[in-house]
Amino acid sequence: MQQPDFNLAESKIAIIGLGLMGGSLALGLRGKCAALYGIDPHPPTLDLALSQHIVDYADSNPASLLPEVDLVILSAPVPAILTLLEQLPSFTPNSCIVMDMGSTKKLIVESMSRLPGNFDPIGGHPICGKEKLSLANAERTLYYAAPFLLTPLARTSQRALSAANQIIESLGAKGKILDAVEHDRILASTSHLPFLISSALALATSEDVASFIGPGFKSTSRLAGTSSSMMLGVLQSNRENVLNALHGMQSQLTEIESAMTLEDFSKLESILNEAQSKYQTFTQ
Repeated sequence: MQQPDFNLAESKIAIIGLGLMGGSLALGLRGKCAALYGIDPHPPTLDLALSQHIVDYADSNPASLLPEVDLVILSAPVPAILTLLEQLPSFTPNSCIVMDMGSTKKLIVESMSRLPGNFDPIGGHPICGKEKLSLANAERTLYYAAPFLLTPLARTSQRALSAANQIIESLGAKGKILDAVEHDRILASTSHLPFLISSALALATSEDVASFIGPGFKSTSRLAGTSSSMMLGVLQSNRENVLNALHGMQSQLTEIESAMTLEDFSKLESILNEAQSKYQTFTQ
């Protein structure tokens, strides 16, 4: 049940970072809150956001807009979110809810725990997106039916949790609460490892076969098109979990390589059948 002390329709919301995720969030929230404020360091992005009526107000300086808002959403690469959390107290003395959309949670939640008492923080991570970033690629329905993970802190109020759930509901996403440490362990396998595998596939493929590439290769290597500026901070902040996931992948590749080397095609068939069965459980 929604808490009566937070009403999305009557609230002013600021989104810091108007790239793919922040821009899509703004499009999804447009008309569902009292006012939308967009903050981004890139002037052409601000111009586009205003000219397309994606936000009501836009500025590159958070201090000029944040004192007006009830809720601020940090939609930026993980290192930038960590920096913004350190700077928030200098941007506004007012009380407000703070939610992030970073791809890793442990370091962000730890940083949120150090915010002054006038901030009411909650961690968040929508499981959706595209490899093509920027506001120009934003989509109003990007969040629809997607899992939206929340990682509350011990200090997170019911009001902040209500605000996050109202946003999730308004986007048509599916909210789920998860511990920050568990979040990072899981996402290392389901998000961060696939990016590295896609990158490795792209690197291991000779350029002279480009004209023979079909949909199988394109779908498998798609994530390699993601900007390193977005993913490097994710990998740095979740290093140990990603390494564990990589070791598990390397073990499976070693088994496949061994079966091929020994011409043990019965073993290879068994491995492939097991993989097919496991894939089917993931996609049901």
